[in-house]
Amino acid sequence: MSDQPVRGVDVDHETRCAHYRTDRDVVSFKFDCCERYYPCFRCHEESTTHEAVPWPRARFDEPSVLCGVCGTELTVPGYLEADYSCPACDAAFNPGCANHAELYFETTGSSGE
Repeated sequence: MSDQPVRGVDVDHETRCAHYRTDRDVVSFKFDCCERYYPCFRCHEESTTHEAVPWPRARFDEPSVLCGVCGTELTVPGYLEADYSCPACDAAFNPGCANHAELYFETTGSSGE
């Protein structure tokens, strides 16, 4: 379980933010550039003064995805294999996050920009 705070804009106790507030928006991602969790790429953009760097493939064995319901940290492969729900508490994750995956972690063909 993570003891790191989730940073962002209007983040609630289950890591929903001002940008994404549905029942399923309860996952946060750690960025390689600052080693901090944010609920979304927009929160990172609005809360920092540096360019976002997605979690690198070389670090996929390290936890970098956080369940906002129970606080369990997952690796990227663990998150991707979980089929949009937390393997620890079964909380549903938003499948729409897949549309922005390259902003959170290196994907096949990602240049890490």
